[in-house]
Amino acid sequence: MPGFPARKRMTAVGRAAIATLLLALFCGMFFGQPAPVHADPSIANDARLAGDRKRTRFIADLSSKVGINVFSLDDPYRVIIDLADVRFQLPTGIGKETKGLVRGYRYGLFAPGKSRIVLDVDGPVLVDKSFVLDANNGQPARLVVDLVPTDRKTFLEHAEDAGTQIAVAPKPLPPTADRPANAKPIVVLDPGHGGIDSGAVSPKGTQEKDVVLAFTELLSKKLKATDKFEVVLTRDDDTFLTLRDRVAFAHKKGASLFLSIHADYYPKKAEAARGATVFTLSEKASDEEARALAANENLADAMAGVTLPEEPDAVVTDILIDLAQRETQNRSVVFAGSIMSNFEGQVHLHSRKPKSAGFLVLKSPDVPSVLLELGYLSNPEDEKLLLSDKWRENTADAVTQAVEGYFEQRIARMPF
Repeated sequence: MPGFPARKRMTAVGRAAIATLLLALFCGMFFGQPAPVHADPSIANDARLAGDRKRTRFIADLSSKVGINVFSLDDPYRVIIDLADVRFQLPTGIGKETKGLVRGYRYGLFAPGKSRIVLDVDGPVLVDKSFVLDANNGQPARLVVDLVPTDRKTFLEHAEDAGTQIAVAPKPLPPTADRPANAKPIVVLDPGHGGIDSGAVSPKGTQEKDVVLAFTELLSKKLKATDKFEVVLTRDDDTFLTLRDRVAFAHKKGASLFLSIHADYYPKKAEAARGATVFTLSEKASDEEARALAANENLADAMAGVTLPEEPDAVVTDILIDLAQRETQNRSVVFAGSIMSNFEGQVHLHSRKPKSAGFLVLKSPDVPSVLLELGYLSNPEDEKLLLSDKWRENTADAVTQAVEGYFEQRIARMPF
């Protein structure tokens, strides 16, 4: 029959198609869906403010159109712009401009595949318009957000409608990983800030998040070279982490020691304030400078647009006391002292004694935790040192010796 071969060929093609479909379904069911193919991220290469106090417009130039979500938060007032994956290649120092209702803005990676811009505003505002224009006639794609002033009551009504999804409830600490009794101690290094949270920024534009990451990576190599410790970093790139995530990370890893690394900024005494400072956790700050620094560091999540449920002061105090268990706190103090003794004569110190305050990042119930401020980005001399390879080498050597000394003391005190 003339048509038979054709029917046979079609049937074979059909069988092949069905087999391919079944194979795809099988792989989807048992191996998960194949990873989607992502286009290159959009590039933001310029941003600016326009308008006045009656209407202020924020504009960012993008290489391609992206989806956005815009909402507002209070205490302090700020407008959050979440974008799909965007890489920021903006001019150095941009974001400090004050215009109209906006006091400045910050930007950066907020989570994998998600970027964020935070507009700091000087009072309650409404987002009147927010959109992204397609690239057209030689002009780049443009993100546009228009702000108008309002009263606090209206602001809060709109913030509740648009921003309830950003409230983050504290998660219970994950279970600690089981490890053999003879395993190497785990040292968790925590380079502060990251992503949208740049931390302190010097007058020359040096960012704390970059300085502390570079130092932490060097310190990690030196600690690993001793072959005495397992070393892990809370972040090894320009990624944002909440303070609670950092604490939970150390707990989950079963850390024996946690060191959070920062760089300070104190413009009121830019020339006088310099040198490294070591901090431990306490309910009451050792002095006003420590209290102010802890308050500023504890605002990192809020500045990045993360809010947490409020807790009464009494409850927070009780939690702080409970978490700072006596043995853990004592070990933290011992490690702080080990750093100070190894810095003596090697690293310029701002304070010759460890200080203490209510740092959220040190609130691990079972991990000795210390915060190290390497120096002051507000001080030109300290900034040079923080960027110096030789200084970083010497300081990382001193911290490595401090970690070794801390564990040697612990072993010497163990009962046999």
